[in-house]
Amino acid sequence: MHAMPGPIDRPPPGWRSRWSHWRDRLLTRPDFRRWASGFAPTRPVARRHARALFDLVAGFVYSQVLLACVRLRLFDVLAEGAQELGSLARRIGLPEAGAARLLDAAAALGLAERRGPSCYGLGPLGAAMVGNEAIAAMVEHHAALYDDLRDPVALLRGELREPALAGYWPYAGADAPRALEADRVAAYSALMSASQPLVADEILDAYPFERHRCLLDVGGGEGRFLVAAARRAPALRLQLFDLPAVAERAHARFAAEGLAPRAEAHGGDFFTDALPSGADVATLVRVVHDHDDAAVLRLLQGVRRALAPGGRLVLAEPMAGTPGAEAMGDAYFGFYLLAMGRGRPRSASELTALLEAAGFGAVQSLRTRLPLQTGALLASVPGDKRR
Repeated sequence: MHAMPGPIDRPPPGWRSRWSHWRDRLLTRPDFRRWASGFAPTRPVARRHARALFDLVAGFVYSQVLLACVRLRLFDVLAEGAQELGSLARRIGLPEAGAARLLDAAAALGLAERRGPSCYGLGPLGAAMVGNEAIAAMVEHHAALYDDLRDPVALLRGELREPALAGYWPYAGADAPRALEADRVAAYSALMSASQPLVADEILDAYPFERHRCLLDVGGGEGRFLVAAARRAPALRLQLFDLPAVAERAHARFAAEGLAPRAEAHGGDFFTDALPSGADVATLVRVVHDHDDAAVLRLLQGVRRALAPGGRLVLAEPMAGTPGAEAMGDAYFGFYLLAMGRGRPRSASELTALLEAAGFGAVQSLRTRLPLQTGALLASVPGDKRR
Protein backbone atom coordinates (compact mmCIF):
# COMPACT_ATOMS: atom_id res chain seq x y z
CA MET A 1 0.00 0.00 0.00
CA HIS A 2 1.33 3.40 -0.90
CA ALA A 3 1.45 6.27 1.54
CA MET A 4 -1.34 8.83 1.59
CA PRO A 5 -0.45 12.31 0.33
CA GLY A 6 1.00 14.63 2.93
CA PRO A 7 0.20 18.30 3.51
CA ILE A 8 0.09 20.50 0.43
CA ASP A 9 3.15 22.72 -0.04
CA ARG A 10 1.90 25.79 -1.85
CA PRO A 11 4.16 28.25 -3.65
CA PRO A 12 4.88 31.55 -1.90
CA PRO A 13 2.17 34.19 -2.45
CA GLY A 14 2.66 36.63 -5.29
CA TRP A 15 0.70 38.08 -8.18
CA ARG A 16 1.85 35.35 -10.60
CA SER A 17 0.92 32.59 -8.18
CA ARG A 18 -2.46 34.15 -7.42
CA TRP A 19 -3.22 34.63 -11.11
CA SER A 20 -2.26 31.03 -11.94
CA HIS A 21 -4.43 29.71 -9.11
CA TRP A 22 -7.41 31.78 -10.30
CA ARG A 23 -6.90 30.58 -13.88
CA ASP A 24 -6.67 26.93 -12.82
CA ARG A 25 -9.91 27.16 -10.86
CA LEU A 26 -11.63 28.82 -13.81
CA LEU A 27 -10.47 26.26 -16.38
CA THR A 28 -11.62 23.31 -14.27
CA ARG A 29 -15.21 24.55 -14.18
CA PRO A 30 -17.46 22.69 -16.66
CA ASP A 31 -19.73 25.73 -17.09
CA PHE A 32 -16.77 27.89 -18.09
CA ARG A 33 -15.55 25.31 -20.62
CA ARG A 34 -19.04 25.16 -22.17
CA TRP A 35 -19.18 28.94 -22.34
CA ALA A 36 -15.69 29.21 -23.86
CA SER A 37 -16.48 26.65 -26.57
CA GLY A 38 -19.53 28.69 -27.66
CA PHE A 39 -18.20 32.25 -27.31
CA ALA A 40 -16.79 33.37 -30.69
CA PRO A 41 -13.53 34.99 -29.46
CA THR A 42 -12.58 31.99 -27.27
CA ARG A 43 -14.05 29.21 -29.44
CA PRO A 44 -10.85 28.61 -31.52
CA VAL A 45 -8.76 28.31 -28.34
CA ALA A 46 -11.25 25.95 -26.70
CA ARG A 47 -11.38 23.76 -29.77
CA ARG A 48 -7.60 23.72 -30.11
CA HIS A 49 -7.22 22.64 -26.48
CA ALA A 50 -9.87 19.95 -26.89
CA ARG A 51 -8.14 18.63 -30.01
CA ALA A 52 -4.75 18.61 -28.28
CA LEU A 53 -6.15 16.71 -25.31
CA PHE A 54 -7.81 14.14 -27.56
CA ASP A 55 -4.53 13.69 -29.46
CA LEU A 56 -2.87 12.80 -26.16
CA VAL A 57 -5.61 10.28 -25.41
CA ALA A 58 -5.41 8.75 -28.90
CA GLY A 59 -1.65 9.05 -29.40
CA PHE A 60 -0.93 5.34 -29.05
CA VAL A 61 -3.47 4.52 -31.76
CA TYR A 62 -1.87 7.07 -34.08
CA SER A 63 1.57 5.55 -33.51
CA GLN A 64 0.24 2.08 -34.28
CA VAL A 65 -1.25 3.33 -37.55
CA LEU A 66 2.24 4.53 -38.44
CA LEU A 67 3.74 1.19 -37.41
CA ALA A 68 1.30 -0.68 -39.66
CA CYS A 69 2.21 1.58 -42.59
CA VAL A 70 5.92 0.99 -42.00
CA ARG A 71 5.61 -2.78 -41.68
CA LEU A 72 3.48 -3.01 -44.82
CA ARG A 73 5.83 -0.65 -46.71
CA LEU A 74 2.79 1.41 -47.65
CA PHE A 75 4.77 4.59 -48.24
CA ASP A 76 7.07 2.94 -50.77
CA VAL A 77 4.02 1.63 -52.64
CA LEU A 78 2.29 5.02 -52.63
CA ALA A 79 5.52 6.70 -53.79
CA GLU A 80 4.98 5.03 -57.16
CA GLY A 81 1.84 7.15 -57.63
CA ALA A 82 -1.80 7.30 -56.59
CA GLN A 83 -3.57 3.94 -56.81
CA GLU A 84 -7.03 2.46 -56.42
CA LEU A 85 -7.96 0.77 -53.16
CA GLY A 86 -8.22 -2.72 -54.66
CA SER A 87 -4.74 -2.53 -56.15
CA LEU A 88 -3.28 -1.19 -52.91
CA ALA A 89 -4.94 -3.92 -50.86
CA ARG A 90 -3.37 -6.63 -53.02
CA ARG A 91 0.06 -5.03 -52.94
CA ILE A 92 0.25 -4.60 -49.16
CA GLY A 93 -1.36 -7.96 -48.43
CA LEU A 94 -4.54 -6.84 -46.65
CA PRO A 95 -8.18 -7.58 -47.32
CA GLU A 96 -9.82 -4.61 -48.99
CA ALA A 97 -11.78 -3.67 -45.87
CA GLY A 98 -8.59 -3.67 -43.78
CA ALA A 99 -6.71 -1.65 -46.38
CA ALA A 100 -9.53 0.91 -46.50
CA ARG A 101 -9.46 1.22 -42.71
CA LEU A 102 -5.69 1.75 -42.69
CA LEU A 103 -5.67 4.18 -45.62
CA ASP A 104 -8.48 6.27 -44.16
CA ALA A 105 -6.63 6.46 -40.85
CA ALA A 106 -3.37 7.32 -42.60
CA ALA A 107 -5.12 10.04 -44.60
CA ALA A 108 -6.57 11.53 -41.41
CA LEU A 109 -3.04 11.73 -39.97
CA GLY A 110 -1.44 13.28 -43.05
CA LEU A 111 0.42 10.09 -43.93
CA ALA A 112 -1.70 9.40 -47.00
CA GLU A 113 -4.08 11.49 -49.07
CA ARG A 114 -7.41 10.82 -50.76
CA ARG A 115 -7.22 11.33 -54.51
CA GLY A 116 -10.76 10.22 -55.33
CA PRO A 117 -13.62 8.08 -53.96
CA SER A 118 -11.39 5.00 -53.66
CA CYS A 119 -7.97 6.31 -54.71
CA TYR A 120 -5.06 7.18 -52.41
CA GLY A 121 -1.67 8.84 -52.76
CA LEU A 122 1.10 10.00 -50.44
CA GLY A 123 0.37 12.59 -47.78
CA PRO A 124 2.99 15.17 -46.76
CA LEU A 125 4.09 13.18 -43.70
CA GLY A 126 4.10 9.91 -45.62
CA ALA A 127 6.31 11.47 -48.28
CA ALA A 128 8.88 12.26 -45.59
CA MET A 129 8.94 8.56 -44.69
CA VAL A 130 9.92 7.34 -48.16
CA GLY A 131 13.48 6.02 -48.01
CA ASN A 132 13.80 7.23 -44.42
CA GLU A 133 15.31 4.17 -42.78
CA ALA A 134 16.11 6.14 -39.63
CA ILE A 135 12.51 6.92 -38.72
CA ALA A 136 11.32 3.50 -39.85
CA ALA A 137 13.86 1.82 -37.57
CA MET A 138 12.74 3.93 -34.60
CA VAL A 139 9.07 3.16 -35.29
CA GLU A 140 9.79 -0.57 -35.25
CA HIS A 141 11.97 -0.22 -32.16
CA HIS A 142 9.21 1.42 -30.14
CA ALA A 143 7.57 -1.95 -29.55
CA ALA A 144 10.00 -2.46 -26.65
CA LEU A 145 9.27 0.97 -25.20
CA TYR A 146 5.51 0.47 -25.40
CA ASP A 147 5.88 -2.81 -23.55
CA ASP A 148 7.43 -0.95 -20.62
CA LEU A 149 4.85 1.83 -20.78
CA ARG A 150 1.86 -0.48 -20.35
CA ASP A 151 2.01 0.43 -16.65
CA PRO A 152 3.67 3.85 -16.45
CA VAL A 153 3.01 4.18 -12.72
CA ALA A 154 4.90 0.95 -12.02
CA LEU A 155 7.72 2.26 -14.19
CA LEU A 156 7.86 5.51 -12.24
CA ARG A 157 7.87 3.62 -8.94
CA GLY A 158 10.68 1.35 -10.10
CA GLU A 159 8.47 -1.73 -9.80
CA LEU A 160 9.02 -3.25 -13.26
CA ARG A 161 11.06 -6.40 -12.76
CA GLU A 162 12.53 -6.74 -16.23
CA PRO A 163 12.02 -3.64 -18.38
CA ALA A 164 12.16 -4.60 -22.05
CA LEU A 165 14.07 -1.48 -23.07
CA ALA A 166 16.84 -2.05 -20.53
CA GLY A 167 17.37 -5.48 -22.07
CA TYR A 168 17.56 -3.94 -25.54
CA TRP A 169 20.45 -1.69 -24.42
CA PRO A 170 22.58 -4.23 -22.54
CA TYR A 171 25.35 -1.79 -21.65
CA ALA A 172 22.84 0.19 -19.55
CA GLY A 173 22.85 -2.41 -16.77
CA ALA A 174 26.03 -4.38 -17.42
CA ASP A 175 28.65 -4.56 -14.67
CA ALA A 176 31.38 -5.01 -17.28
CA PRO A 177 30.07 -3.52 -20.55
CA ARG A 178 33.37 -3.97 -22.36
CA ALA A 179 32.91 -7.74 -22.02
CA LEU A 180 29.65 -7.75 -24.01
CA GLU A 181 29.89 -10.14 -26.94
CA ALA A 182 28.97 -9.44 -30.54
CA ASP A 183 25.48 -10.93 -30.39
CA ARG A 184 24.56 -8.71 -27.42
CA VAL A 185 25.47 -5.47 -29.19
CA ALA A 186 24.22 -6.30 -32.69
CA ALA A 187 20.60 -5.12 -32.38
CA TYR A 188 21.18 -1.77 -30.70
CA SER A 189 24.26 -1.04 -32.82
CA ALA A 190 22.24 -1.61 -35.99
CA LEU A 191 19.46 0.68 -34.70
CA MET A 192 21.89 3.47 -33.85
CA SER A 193 23.52 3.11 -37.25
CA ALA A 194 20.17 3.20 -39.05
CA SER A 195 19.03 6.28 -37.12
CA GLN A 196 22.32 8.16 -37.49
CA PRO A 197 21.27 9.96 -40.72
CA LEU A 198 18.68 11.82 -38.62
CA VAL A 199 21.46 13.81 -36.99
CA ALA A 200 24.69 13.42 -38.98
CA ASP A 201 24.00 16.10 -41.57
CA GLU A 202 22.61 18.43 -38.90
CA ILE A 203 25.91 18.26 -36.99
CA LEU A 204 28.12 18.43 -40.06
CA ASP A 205 26.23 21.48 -41.30
CA ALA A 206 26.55 23.16 -37.90
CA TYR A 207 30.33 22.90 -37.52
CA PRO A 208 33.19 22.90 -40.08
CA PHE A 209 35.10 19.73 -39.22
CA GLU A 210 37.27 20.14 -42.32
CA ARG A 211 39.34 22.74 -40.45
CA HIS A 212 40.69 19.96 -38.20
CA ARG A 213 43.33 17.27 -38.64
CA CYS A 214 41.77 14.38 -36.71
CA LEU A 215 38.26 13.67 -35.38
CA LEU A 216 37.67 11.34 -32.41
CA ASP A 217 34.06 10.10 -32.16
CA VAL A 218 33.50 8.77 -28.63
CA GLY A 219 30.72 6.20 -28.37
CA GLY A 220 30.68 6.26 -32.16
CA GLY A 221 28.88 2.94 -32.68
CA GLU A 222 29.37 1.37 -36.09
CA GLY A 223 31.05 4.50 -37.46
CA ARG A 224 28.28 5.89 -39.59
CA PHE A 225 28.80 9.46 -38.37
CA LEU A 226 32.51 9.26 -39.14
CA VAL A 227 31.76 7.91 -42.62
CA ALA A 228 29.54 10.94 -43.23
CA ALA A 229 32.25 13.27 -41.86
CA ALA A 230 34.83 11.63 -44.11
CA ARG A 231 32.75 12.52 -47.17
CA ARG A 232 32.63 16.16 -46.11
CA ALA A 233 36.33 16.40 -45.19
CA PRO A 234 38.51 14.16 -47.40
CA ALA A 235 41.72 15.02 -45.52
CA LEU A 236 40.33 14.38 -42.03
CA ARG A 237 41.78 11.45 -40.06
CA LEU A 238 39.21 9.47 -38.10
CA GLN A 239 39.26 7.77 -34.71
CA LEU A 240 36.38 5.88 -33.12
CA PHE A 241 36.05 4.62 -29.56
CA ASP A 242 33.32 2.25 -28.37
CA LEU A 243 32.90 -1.11 -26.67
CA PRO A 244 35.19 -3.75 -28.22
CA ALA A 245 32.40 -5.70 -29.93
CA VAL A 246 30.95 -2.47 -31.35
CA ALA A 247 34.35 -1.22 -32.47
CA GLU A 248 34.76 -4.43 -34.47
CA ARG A 249 31.59 -3.56 -36.38
CA ALA A 250 32.97 -0.07 -37.03
CA HIS A 251 36.26 -1.53 -38.28
CA ALA A 252 34.35 -3.63 -40.81
CA ARG A 253 32.35 -0.59 -41.97
CA PHE A 254 35.50 1.48 -42.44
CA ALA A 255 37.02 -1.29 -44.55
CA ALA A 256 33.86 -1.61 -46.65
CA GLU A 257 33.81 2.17 -47.22
CA GLY A 258 37.46 2.25 -48.27
CA LEU A 259 38.41 4.32 -45.22
CA ALA A 260 40.81 1.89 -43.57
CA PRO A 261 43.93 3.96 -44.44
CA ARG A 262 42.69 6.94 -42.42
CA ALA A 263 40.20 5.49 -39.92
CA GLU A 264 40.89 3.66 -36.66
CA ALA A 265 38.41 1.85 -34.40
CA HIS A 266 39.45 1.46 -30.74
CA GLY A 267 37.65 -0.81 -28.29
CA GLY A 268 37.24 -0.20 -24.58
CA ASP A 269 35.08 1.34 -21.87
CA PHE A 270 35.09 5.13 -21.99
CA PHE A 271 34.43 5.31 -18.24
CA THR A 272 37.52 3.35 -17.26
CA ASP A 273 39.91 3.31 -20.23
CA ALA A 274 42.00 6.13 -21.65
CA LEU A 275 40.76 7.46 -24.95
CA PRO A 276 43.12 7.53 -27.94
CA SER A 277 45.19 10.69 -28.27
CA GLY A 278 46.07 12.74 -31.33
CA ALA A 279 42.69 14.23 -32.23
CA ASP A 280 42.14 17.98 -32.27
CA VAL A 281 38.35 17.68 -32.29
CA ALA A 282 36.05 15.16 -30.60
CA THR A 283 32.35 14.40 -30.83
CA LEU A 284 29.78 12.94 -28.47
CA VAL A 285 26.71 12.22 -30.58
CA ARG A 286 23.64 10.98 -28.69
CA VAL A 287 25.81 9.59 -25.88
CA VAL A 288 25.58 11.86 -22.85
CA HIS A 289 21.83 11.61 -22.23
CA ASP A 290 22.18 7.85 -21.74
CA HIS A 291 24.08 8.37 -18.47
CA ASP A 292 23.66 9.93 -15.05
CA ASP A 293 25.47 13.12 -14.03
CA ALA A 294 28.44 11.55 -12.22
CA ALA A 295 29.13 9.22 -15.15
CA VAL A 296 28.79 12.07 -17.66
CA LEU A 297 31.32 14.12 -15.73
CA ARG A 298 33.82 11.24 -15.81
CA LEU A 299 33.25 10.82 -19.54
CA LEU A 300 33.75 14.53 -20.26
CA GLN A 301 36.91 14.56 -18.16
CA GLY A 302 38.24 11.64 -20.20
CA VAL A 303 37.53 13.47 -23.45
CA ARG A 304 39.18 16.58 -22.03
CA ARG A 305 42.35 14.60 -21.24
CA ALA A 306 42.45 13.10 -24.74
CA LEU A 307 42.44 16.51 -26.43
CA ALA A 308 45.41 18.85 -26.55
CA PRO A 309 45.09 22.52 -25.50
CA GLY A 310 42.96 24.33 -28.04
CA GLY A 311 41.07 21.15 -28.96
CA ARG A 312 37.33 21.26 -29.55
CA LEU A 313 34.42 19.08 -28.46
CA VAL A 314 31.06 18.99 -30.24
CA LEU A 315 28.35 17.53 -28.01
CA ALA A 316 25.15 16.79 -29.92
CA GLU A 317 21.86 15.31 -28.73
CA PRO A 318 18.19 16.22 -28.28
CA MET A 319 18.03 18.73 -25.44
CA ALA A 320 15.36 19.43 -22.86
CA GLY A 321 13.73 22.84 -23.00
CA THR A 322 14.26 23.24 -26.76
CA PRO A 323 11.79 25.96 -27.85
CA GLY A 324 9.03 24.39 -29.89
CA ALA A 325 10.13 20.87 -28.98
CA GLU A 326 9.60 20.77 -25.23
CA ALA A 327 7.58 17.54 -25.39
CA MET A 328 10.47 15.76 -27.08
CA GLY A 329 12.85 16.41 -24.20
CA ASP A 330 11.05 15.92 -20.93
CA ALA A 331 8.13 13.78 -22.14
CA TYR A 332 9.53 11.43 -24.81
CA PHE A 333 13.17 11.16 -23.73
CA GLY A 334 12.28 11.53 -20.05
CA PHE A 335 10.24 8.32 -20.12
CA TYR A 336 12.41 6.56 -22.71
CA LEU A 337 15.52 6.92 -20.56
CA LEU A 338 13.57 5.96 -17.44
CA ALA A 339 12.61 2.68 -19.12
CA MET A 340 16.17 2.25 -20.33
CA GLY A 341 17.34 2.37 -16.73
CA ARG A 342 19.56 5.41 -16.53
CA GLY A 343 20.26 8.85 -17.94
CA ARG A 344 17.98 11.85 -18.40
CA PRO A 345 17.34 14.64 -20.87
CA ARG A 346 19.29 17.81 -20.08
CA SER A 347 18.97 21.40 -21.15
CA ALA A 348 21.75 23.31 -22.87
CA SER A 349 22.50 25.14 -19.61
CA GLU A 350 22.77 21.86 -17.65
CA LEU A 351 25.13 20.43 -20.26
CA THR A 352 27.16 23.63 -20.22
CA ALA A 353 27.60 23.33 -16.45
CA LEU A 354 28.84 19.73 -16.82
CA LEU A 355 31.25 20.73 -19.59
CA GLU A 356 32.68 23.53 -17.47
CA ALA A 357 32.98 21.25 -14.44
CA ALA A 358 35.00 18.85 -16.62
CA GLY A 359 37.47 21.59 -17.55
CA PHE A 360 36.11 22.83 -20.86
CA GLY A 361 35.64 26.50 -21.58
CA ALA A 362 34.10 28.88 -24.10
CA VAL A 363 30.94 26.76 -24.38
CA GLN A 364 28.58 27.99 -27.06
CA SER A 365 25.50 26.71 -28.86
CA LEU A 366 25.70 25.70 -32.49
CA ARG A 367 22.69 26.39 -34.68
CA THR A 368 21.10 23.28 -36.16
CA ARG A 369 18.34 23.32 -38.76
CA LEU A 370 16.06 20.94 -36.85
CA PRO A 371 16.61 21.38 -33.08
CA LEU A 372 13.85 18.80 -32.52
CA GLN A 373 16.26 16.13 -33.79
CA THR A 374 19.43 17.43 -32.21
CA GLY A 375 20.95 20.41 -30.49
CA ALA A 376 24.71 20.96 -30.41
CA LEU A 377 27.22 22.62 -28.11
CA LEU A 378 30.81 23.52 -28.94
CA ALA A 379 33.36 23.54 -26.10
CA SER A 380 37.10 24.21 -26.07
CA VAL A 381 40.04 22.88 -24.10
CA PRO A 382 41.70 25.95 -22.52
CA GLY A 383 45.05 26.88 -23.99
CA ASP A 384 46.47 27.88 -27.35
CA LYS A 385 46.89 24.93 -29.70
CA ARG A 386 49.59 26.84 -31.57
CA ARG A 387 51.97 26.78 -28.59
